[in-house]
Order: sequence, then structure tokens, then C-alpha cells
Amino acid sequence: MYPAAKTHPLVTHAQLPAHFARPRRSLWCDINLAGHEAGCFLEGPDFDAAGNLYVVDIPFGRIFRLTVGGAWELVAEYDGWPNGLKVEKDGRLLVTDFKLGLVRIDPASGKHDVLLNEIEGQPLLGLNDLTWGPDGSLYCTDQGQTGLHDPRGRVLRIAPDSSASVLIRGCPSPNGLVFDKRKPWLYVAMTRGNAVWRVPLYDGDPVKVGIAIQLSGGIGPDGMALDAAGRLLVAHPQIGVWHFDTRNRPLALYEVPEENFITNLAVRDDVLFVTDSVAGRIVTAKLAD
Repeated sequence: MYPAAKTHPLVTHAQLPAHFARPRRSLWCDINLAGHEAGCFLEGPDFDAAGNLYVVDIPFGRIFRLTVGGAWELVAEYDGWPNGLKVEKDGRLLVTDFKLGLVRIDPASGKHDVLLNEIEGQPLLGLNDLTWGPDGSLYCTDQGQTGLHDPRGRVLRIAPDSSASVLIRGCPSPNGLVFDKRKPWLYVAMTRGNAVWRVPLYDGDPVKVGIAIQLSGGIGPDGMALDAAGRLLVAHPQIGVWHFDTRNRPLALYEVPEENFITNLAVRDDVLFVTDSVAGRIVTAKLAD
């Protein structure tokens, strides 16, 4: 038997100001929130070199910057559904947008350019998240509305020369993804399967793909990250954030006591920053030893 994971509270770090979070209807809310109104749905947290935190607002096509000083700034607003976000070395933003594809945004002007909107001559299903690989390639999940009923989700690889290919197929709602620091494999959250898959790579190709972690309860795993020791952190909506050891055994659970919708996370200086999406807030906790 594994030891019981220790629980730790997540506390509010910053709240999206009310003038940015007026509840209203949107097509995204109709599809994903059973038609309920929402003022925002925050995901995709990532830090720039100066320590500013960027997040996306999916249903309203917005990108926000939470400055080091605690101010919320609207960086971009456009006709898209941005999901995942990574800050590039030059400060520009790479965004996996469900409607548009892979998008690059200039945070100074707010302008966006579509870099990829098809694969193998066919439209994308709907991109969700992204991560950099040790080979310099960008890896993205093409999730769409897939699930156990229709496991057509994919993981895509965009090489440094911008060529795109499908890494794995047959995925029931691929979502967050991150590379292991010690071994040549990729972890992919399969939301509708309530599991995290391990994708070992040999000469760049997947081999012996299997389940690394099988979860229960909640909605299914969403965003993922690693701590400084390379241990996996998994956001599990309606449950919290799981912290696993190097053998993928549960170490800790970081949770919000009240109703929440935890989705994505980032780690900076051993502090966990998590999007509580519908509530429009960032919650944090110091990672326990």
C-alpha cells in the first residue's frame, strides 16, 4: 500500500478584477459549461524572465499579464479560444488556440500570427496545451472534443525547422504534457481516461506507450509541471494538485477547501501557482519537502 498523500492548502494569490470578469454567455461556455455564464476561464500560466505571470482566458480570447507588482494587464484580445501558453526566450508568447491553431502573440502590440492550423492536409481537432522537448521541438496536444467515445486525439511535434508531424494517435482527450527530466519520455494527461500516459521515445519515435498514473474522481487530469527535483505535479479539476515522487507514487495533494475548478499550474522558486479557472483567481502554495 502507498502511504496516504499529505494535504496542503492552496490560498488566493491574485484575483482577476471585476471589470475584467463580467459574467456573460459565449459559445465556448455553451459547449463546455453547459450553457452557464462565465466571466472568464483562466488557464495556461507561465512566467516571463522578469517574473510576470501570463494566463489565457479561453472563452473570450484574452491574454492577461499579472505583473510582479500585482497589477492585471490585458495584453491581447482576439477572436480565438486560447488554451495553453509558453513564453519564448525573446518574450513573445506561443499559444495553443482551440479555434485558430498554434499562435504567436507579441505582448507589446497584442497582435497575433497563426503558425499552424492543419496537419497532414486536414484541419486540427482543437489544440490544448504545449511543451518544449529536449530536442528543441515543440509538442502540442490536439484534443478537440475527443474522449473515450471518440479517441481520435493526438500529440503533435513541431520540429525546429517548423515541420509538423503526429507523434501519437488514439488519445482520449489529450491535455497537459511535460517531459521527464531523467528519462527520454513524455507524460501526457488523458482527461477523459482519468489517467496520465507515459510515452517513451526511441530515436524520436514512441515505443511501449502505457499508463503511468491512473486517477479516480474529479474530471480528469489537466495541466502538468515538474518540481525542481523533476517530480510530477498534476492538476486534477475538482480535486486539487497531486504531487508524485520519482516512481509516480502520491506524495501530497494541494487543495482548495471551497468549490473550485483547478486546471493548470506553473512552478517558480518552489512555489506552486495554479489557475482556479471559473473563479478567475491564481492560488498558490509553497511546495512541501
